[in-house]
Amino acid sequence: MKLSIFHTTTYHYSAPLRHTVQMLHLWPTSGPWQTVAFWGLKAPATVYGGRGGMPDGFGNRVHQFSLSVPAGASPVLGAQIEANGIVHTHGLSLVNDLPHMPHPSLYLRSTPMAEPHPRLAAWATQVLGSKTAGQPACAASALALAQAVGEQVRYRKGSTDVETTALEAFDWGLGVCQDQAHVLVAVCRSLGWPARYVSGYFYAADEPDLASHAWADVCVDVTTRQWLSLDVTHACPTDERHVRLASGTDYSTCPPIKGVRRGGGQERLAVNINLTAL
Repeated sequence: MKLSIFHTTTYHYSAPLRHTVQMLHLWPTSGPWQTVAFWGLKAPATVYGGRGGMPDGFGNRVHQFSLSVPAGASPVLGAQIEANGIVHTHGLSLVNDLPHMPHPSLYLRSTPMAEPHPRLAAWATQVLGSKTAGQPACAASALALAQAVGEQVRYRKGSTDVETTALEAFDWGLGVCQDQAHVLVAVCRSLGWPARYVSGYFYAADEPDLASHAWADVCVDVTTRQWLSLDVTHACPTDERHVRLASGTDYSTCPPIKGVRRGGGQERLAVNINLTAL
């Protein structure tokens, strides 16, 4: 599928902004999953990272910018960041990592938002059956877990926030795609299966709220570094509708925009994402 993507993030401040530094995970890369035909970034200051961005420890491409407002200059009460381009998706869900990617064992690491827990391991064993206990991941078991997580954590917009942990969402039984992905990652880690969080875009004309999306990769063969990419929200492997932006141990390691600021007072954020099939 050939997709045109426009992603605009607008900040509104109640007081003048004095200084901000922002890191951007807003540059999709070409690889087995997709081919990026064109991509561009715009920000209220010079964007550093060049064409393609700087590599981080997870294999993503990262950009950054800083904005300082001198004393006496016109007050800055807002800022806008734009990303847009064209991506050809390949519809793959089972892929071997490229050589520069970290070893799957990195994704066994416990992180605050996707922490393994004995209750999650017990639940997964009940879902899969006791015969799977202690067994390596396989595609069928990973997909079964993703579907079970989607039933356990029902999608409901506004039921959680960006700081909700996997165990909280699991216990509440509600969340959005970020929470569902975190729960699957935490469940897999509880079984000793490497799993990582993925941020990206999802094309569906009838589901505009899911244009900004999240899912999970489960390593089904550590030796060959083979990963199965699973969309918990739609209870299926990823396909041509999915565009990958970044991946990491959890959301906190690869949010689209992350930074600090001085001044600005209260902040309001508006995100608009439009995907069009060409």
